[in-house]
Amino acid sequence: MNDSRVLRSAAVMGVATFLSRILGLVREQAFAFLFGAGHVVDAFTIAFRIPNLLRDLFAEGAMSAALVPTFTRVRQEQGVGRAWALARRVWWVLFLVVGGLSIFGIIFAEPLVRIYAGAFEAVPGKFELTVRLTRIMFPFFPAVALAAGFMAILNALGVFFMPAFASALFNIFSVFFGVGLTFLFARWGQEPILGMAVGVVIGGIVQAFCQWPSLRKKRSEELGSASTSEDRGRLTQDQDLKRMLQLMVPGTLGLAATQINLLVNSVLATSAGPGAVSWLSYSFRLMQFPIGVFGVSMAQATLPRVSAQWAQKDPSGALRTLERSLVQTFAINLPAAAGLAFLADPIIRLIFEHGRFSSVDTHQTGLALAAYSVGLAAYSGVKVLVPAFYAFGNARVPVISSILSVGLTLAFNLVSVRFLGFWGLALGTSVAAYGNLVFLIVSLRRRAREVLPDQRELWSLRRLGARFGVHGALALTMGALCAFTQQGLSRLFSENLHFSGVFGQSLSISVLALEGLGVLLLLSWVFGVEETREVLGLVRSRILNRIQKKRS
Repeated sequence: MNDSRVLRSAAVMGVATFLSRILGLVREQAFAFLFGAGHVVDAFTIAFRIPNLLRDLFAEGAMSAALVPTFTRVRQEQGVGRAWALARRVWWVLFLVVGGLSIFGIIFAEPLVRIYAGAFEAVPGKFELTVRLTRIMFPFFPAVALAAGFMAILNALGVFFMPAFASALFNIFSVFFGVGLTFLFARWGQEPILGMAVGVVIGGIVQAFCQWPSLRKKRSEELGSASTSEDRGRLTQDQDLKRMLQLMVPGTLGLAATQINLLVNSVLATSAGPGAVSWLSYSFRLMQFPIGVFGVSMAQATLPRVSAQWAQKDPSGALRTLERSLVQTFAINLPAAAGLAFLADPIIRLIFEHGRFSSVDTHQTGLALAAYSVGLAAYSGVKVLVPAFYAFGNARVPVISSILSVGLTLAFNLVSVRFLGFWGLALGTSVAAYGNLVFLIVSLRRRAREVLPDQRELWSLRRLGARFGVHGALALTMGALCAFTQQGLSRLFSENLHFSGVFGQSLSISVLALEGLGVLLLLSWVFGVEETREVLGLVRSRILNRIQKKRS
């Protein structure tokens, strides 16, 4: 897989993730329409956050980053049979561990919720509802942990679309069953929000097992007549599993530091008044759209390539691939961040301001979204860089970076929430993300100097800083022009009844998106910005190929 294939794989995953995020927005729209941004959504958000954070901690974070390079190395050095035997044992260990944690969470849901949201006890019924929702949604944790394990192996084998599309199926099934069960629970005299909680569990199960046919197919193709060798060499399998766990444990500790951040932010948000948790949740959901499409997709497409190059004793190629992916991440995410920050209110108004979601909710969510957007490029860059350290066999650096990030976030948020309110928590998280990114870049530069002392051009801080500055300048120019146009369109459409409401808002956002794309293309052509033109050119070629296929 060369660098262009990394970009193509990222594009394939981006398409699937784009569909997933669109459906995720539909899910959030259903929440906003049915429940608004009050006490009920606050309770659901905290209840969902507890098992979801455990998923980040034990599954999609350290486990995925450790499993892909380990599976790739074993597959190259010991053969496909040993690699698949390792994968099978990892899945069993993972499922047993997270299953036990899920049972523990169900039993001790009340003290867990009290740690996260003790302030909810001041509102009659809010704390009890959060505990009940937590117990219902904890089985979601082992289901999506298994889904992450399946996804890691498929990504290592070059299969990207189905694992990314699995999260789209999660959104489809969770919305379909959740909304339907909401009305049933209301008819049965229960809290309607309980239906959405059951829908989450159903969606998690679907997300895991929709990947199973692809896994069975790849296993059959790879093993073939060699399938009898899969169970040989148990001692070697134990050593490989132990090595993977040795990578996971420091990574898990590092992620645990991150979860302390989220815990403190949750406590601060629950104390910031009704709706604060919901506003932060809705805004971060929108932030996850570009992170998933442009950040996670690039990271998951890059990791197998970097792991293979490192296993093949090609550190120069691995470092070049990683640097290229990071700069392409800047090229995509900085303009996306500018668009979200400058157009936060109209975007949120179009998506959420319906039913019980008020104009006040729109403005408050917009503040949080703009603050989160500041750190979008850093969030995505960290997603690309952290797994690379696992591929290089170094889990120490991600741990240190997480601990540093915790200190920075806590210090900033404890102060900013006093002066800026709830959206200061989002801004503090963004600042900490940049601190994390800078530390990882400097650490990789030091690693490059150790491995390849003669190739001083690798991971040049000056070059990376210059590329970030160029893409940042293009993004700010694009965002400012779009914001100016949006003001004019708002005045124009408000005076014309034909363009009022959802139609006018949709048309306005579409015009602004086209304007932003056009400005970005023009500026990248004028200043010769290669990465932007490369990414946009790939998107253009894929669209044209689709059109030609349909015509033929």
